[in-house]
Amino acid sequence: MMTNLFSIFDPSTNLMNLPMNWISTMLGLLFIPYNFWLIPNRHYIMWNIISKKLHNEFKTLLKNNYFKGSTFIFISLFFFIFFNNFLGLFPYIFTSTSHLTLSLSMSLPLWLSFMLYGWINNTKHMFIHMIPQGTPYILMPFMVMIETISNIIRPGTLAVRLTANMIAGHLLMTLLSKTGSNLTYYMIMMLIIIQIMLMILESAVAIIQSYVITILSTLYYSEVN
Repeated sequence: MMTNLFSIFDPSTNLMNLPMNWISTMLGLLFIPYNFWLIPNRHYIMWNIISKKLHNEFKTLLKNNYFKGSTFIFISLFFFIFFNNFLGLFPYIFTSTSHLTLSLSMSLPLWLSFMLYGWINNTKHMFIHMIPQGTPYILMPFMVMIETISNIIRPGTLAVRLTANMIAGHLLMTLLSKTGSNLTYYMIMMLIIIQIMLMILESAVAIIQSYVITILSTLYYSEVN
């Protein structure tokens, strides 16, 4: 039962023994609006509104660490995660963000680049950050150990947070759908209503998780400067 349940996350489509499911990761590129359109459509206007709001928020979070173009990577990260989360709600589209392979491949390089930048360019600041102000001398070694561990597990927590939230909703919807063949007409109507509500919830989760991962990445970057 558990094997069949989790098989919905297996990359099963292949061509000449090459897995094709991961190609869905790039489907978000199809939604990028064209800047050369003479009359901007609603999609283009919505894209610009979201990008500007994210830019202003990230600029506020970065504060003194902001420089021109520094928010571009975080806005790109938001849209990449959002499109993969959202497209995974459609039938027969592989949800790549439900795999640690993808989520860890995003979080680990980001965290590693932030750490290298901080320790190379702001070594003194990184050492100071490991001991909160006002910490008693006897607790300083323990605080260093705790801060070191918390820094090391950051890419893992980012990856697991995204993957777990994507898996949880899909599993719940799959479990409910498998009971449909044994239900009466009225129970099936109730099941459809519950599935629609879950779909709305999963759409919100797709946006929220994209925002949370991006905000945390921005905060981690601001800490190393």
